[in-house]
Amino acid sequence: MNNPRAHGAPVLEATIRSRPEDFVVEEQDAFAASGEGEHLMLTVRKRGMNTAYAAAQIAQWAEVAESAVGYAGLKDRHAITRQRFSVWLPRRKAPDPALLEQAQRGELEVLEAHWHTRKLARGALAGNRFVLTLRDMRGERAAIEARAAAICAHGVPNYFGEQRFGRHGDNVAQALAMFAGRRKRRAERSVLLSAARSALFNQVLAARVHIGHWNRPLEGEAWVLNGSRSVFGPEPWSDALAARLAAFDIHPSAPLWGRGALRSACTAQRFELENLSAEAWLALRSGLEAAGLRQERRACRLPVPDLKCSWEAEGPGTMRLAFALPPGSYATAVLDEFGDYRNANVVTAVQPAA
Repeated sequence: MNNPRAHGAPVLEATIRSRPEDFVVEEQDAFAASGEGEHLMLTVRKRGMNTAYAAAQIAQWAEVAESAVGYAGLKDRHAITRQRFSVWLPRRKAPDPALLEQAQRGELEVLEAHWHTRKLARGALAGNRFVLTLRDMRGERAAIEARAAAICAHGVPNYFGEQRFGRHGDNVAQALAMFAGRRKRRAERSVLLSAARSALFNQVLAARVHIGHWNRPLEGEAWVLNGSRSVFGPEPWSDALAARLAAFDIHPSAPLWGRGALRSACTAQRFELENLSAEAWLALRSGLEAAGLRQERRACRLPVPDLKCSWEAEGPGTMRLAFALPPGSYATAVLDEFGDYRNANVVTAVQPAA
């Protein structure tokens, strides 16, 4: 982990992701299928299979182009995941789901199939539910329970996770090369633009954690409404804002870089610009602006109000964490506030030199 923790030194060491069953993710649907239309909505459970690979297999089964398959969010390979896909089948009968399951040799199971009127769009989910098993764990139970209570009460910094930066953690370096003139395919270009934006956001958020203002405002703060992308402010600090902040109705924010003026002002804006003034950060900023992205904001604080720990879930030295997160947030942001991990199937993101 490169990013500073908000809640103090690590309280445990453990092994994570030693098997897919240790990382269970269930998408929380944002809506029910309508029961009619040309898009077959499949709810599937998959093991050891990332979303893009599963979409390709579904397209092959349905004998359609991969562009006819939709999904709301990307899920990791090293996990057991439940998520929905849509398949556009205009004026066609749906093929037998048993043939898809047979082709995937039990690694993909179709749980439900319903017709819907539209393709499943990215981000069209209410959130994700996680059940994570930690093995070979070392740490004092009282300290771990105290950390869990602190996370429930205060949330965690809303960092982008390591997977945003590529399997080898080199997406930011590749983005810098792309901005310097190296040609990339359209799909790869989108991934690298997202990585560049995420690196800039994490840099500002890490600096705010360092000074203790990831969950508190700076003068000139731009606020994000909880559970949305709506932004308001700056406006003078007031008892009303303080009450909304304490109730997790609003959160401080940091920039998702692009063209245009920063929404923040005064101290907050100076802080953001100062922490993104190194040469490599300036190159990422310029590249994103040239690519046509516009300034947006992301919440600095991630609420985790329902975090629960269960001990010795599968014997001594194991612990299970269960919690739900909104779309676009990362389970690693929660895990990292507890401690350090061994044999994880994630790679620490490579940051550009300051």
